[in-house]
Amino acid sequence: MSSPSLHAGVLDALGLAITSGDFPVGTPLTLDGIGAEHGVSRTVAREVMRMLEGLGMVRSRRRVGLVVLGIEDWNVLDPRVIRWRLQGPGRDAQLRSLTELRHAVEPLAAAGAARHASPQVRGELVDLARRMRTLGEAGDLTEFLALDVRMHELLLRSSGNEMFGPLADVVAEVLAGRTHLGLMPPSPAPEALDQHEAVARAVAEHDPDAAEAAMAAIVGEVRRALGALPPAHEDRPAPRG
Repeated sequence: MSSPSLHAGVLDALGLAITSGDFPVGTPLTLDGIGAEHGVSRTVAREVMRMLEGLGMVRSRRRVGLVVLGIEDWNVLDPRVIRWRLQGPGRDAQLRSLTELRHAVEPLAAAGAARHASPQVRGELVDLARRMRTLGEAGDLTEFLALDVRMHELLLRSSGNEMFGPLADVVAEVLAGRTHLGLMPPSPAPEALDQHEAVARAVAEHDPDAAEAAMAAIVGEVRRALGALPPAHEDRPAPRG
């Protein structure tokens, strides 16, 4: 029986190769070739290819076998695809598109949470923002990230919009990716800490307009910074913020 870590390693290698363009659209992939390159059995190679097919990254074609598909077919909201794209040469473009998605959704989610969140969620948000300030000022980015992810998850899942909740994993991957790729400053900017506290306070006080404005400020600043990068430098590190 093959180990999950073996599957994950081969899946990550192939997913990153596809999203990075090492395997251009139309490239044929064979089970024997994958097995030989990665030192795995045909069974493992077949299971990995099924996973990639489920992500819309490869497709079976008669007399050819499995071929690589273009980005228009990928499940671009799957956290694994996001992670691979953030590790590749198109990182800045991926950050831009994800930040634009956040800018469109998260302010409305914060406003919805101000209307619909339970008392328990409102209290947790206030506590999270308070703890985030303490950790942020101390430069503890690991624990800060965990709380930041939790805060955004609560807002999305408490928004009253069933379409927003599933995006929590997407936002978590973006936040984690920026931290793990070294795209965050040693400690969060004071303005960012203020804005997170403002969101939590507005939700706790049932003020959707203030919650929407504060969240728009959080993601808007990142969006403006990313938008200032020239297209010719897609492989440069993203600005911190």
